[in-house]
Amino acid sequence: MPTFPLFSVIIPAYNEARLLPRLLDSIDVARARHGDDPQAIEVIVGNNASTDATAEIARARGCLVVDVAKRAIAAARNGAAGAARGEILCFIDADSILHPETFNEIEQVMRTGRCAVGASGVWMERMSAGIAATWLVMVPATRLLGVDTGVVFCRRGDFAAVGGYREQMLVAEDVDFMWRLKRHGRKHGGRFRRLPTARAMTSTRKFDRHGDWHYFRIMLGVPFKLCFARGAARKMVWAYWYADR
Repeated sequence: MPTFPLFSVIIPAYNEARLLPRLLDSIDVARARHGDDPQAIEVIVGNNASTDATAEIARARGCLVVDVAKRAIAAARNGAAGAARGEILCFIDADSILHPETFNEIEQVMRTGRCAVGASGVWMERMSAGIAATWLVMVPATRLLGVDTGVVFCRRGDFAAVGGYREQMLVAEDVDFMWRLKRHGRKHGGRFRRLPTARAMTSTRKFDRHGDWHYFRIMLGVPFKLCFARGAARKMVWAYWYADR
């Protein structure tokens, strides 16, 4: 009989040759901490039209690579998830680093039967006054909205039930996805859960490139332009989240 993995780790990636290896290293550490079965965790990279060695690096490390031509992170996640065989899908950005206890804590949370969708939360790769100020704004917002970032996880069946990520959304598709899973989960007694300790590390490369206080400009600029200049807002979103390499 074929052996199916418990976890499918989904990594959307566009030109991530520099940072992808360290994420894969951290997955190997967390896999070893989880148990002796190397087949329990599969890794799938949604290669989102990369022009560097992202796909080659992923294949050399034993990942399944799914090529996704549509330039949208939601499309990359959906494309990779479509090839997943695991019971639990774990979505993580390519510039992140997993905590060694990630899979152990996710399994404990999901085995309760009371989790529709969850997230690990994150630590910042470095800290400064500007990053700390951004953090102090964003963390209360995630608590208020009942969502979070880092490793986002759910059951494969629930992912299919809500139709995955909405590919027309270039930003905030992850928040929308978690909200829809929360609504779906309430019908079956499930809710949003954070991992107790296994936070992922997230890159500060946007702060490195644009300045440690830049996020306030983005947070104010995008909503303003969406109200008064939707074309300019789309260009701003594309330049910041998709063309900034």
